[in-house]
This record gives sequence, C-alpha cells and structure tokens, in this order.
Amino acid sequence: MTSKPYPEAWENVAELRVFRTTSKEWAKLITWRNEMKRKGWRLLKVSTERTEMTAVFGRTREDIGSSAR
Repeated sequence: MTSKPYPEAWENVAELRVFRTTSKEWAKLITWRNEMKRKGWRLLKVSTERTEMTAVFGRTREDIGSSAR
C-alpha cells in the first residue's frame, strides 16, 4: 500500500501513528492497545486488505499540549 491510510487533512490537526499487522496478531495486542489509549492516543481508523490490517492512531495537537502540562 503506497498511499496514506488516512485523509491528508488529518496531518494538519493530529500526530499520527500507523500500525500494520495481521488480524490474528492484532487480537494479541490488547495490552499494547490499552496502553496507547491510556497515553492519549485514539484509534481513528481500522481497515483490512487481504491478510493485512491497518490501524491509525492519533492525538490532536490540543491533546498533546494538555498532556505536557
């Protein structure tokens, strides 16, 4: 997949992390996903293509500023 798995405009308002894995491995990462949420990251989008699953996490610029205080 060469194109970005999220709309271009998202980059203007949020810090983003893209995670690619298989659905089977994704299910095993529940602790990691909960830790991401605890740190202020939100799961913005999940998509699948054949055997690959793509998850996009984001934190808005406001979220980042408020967690630094």
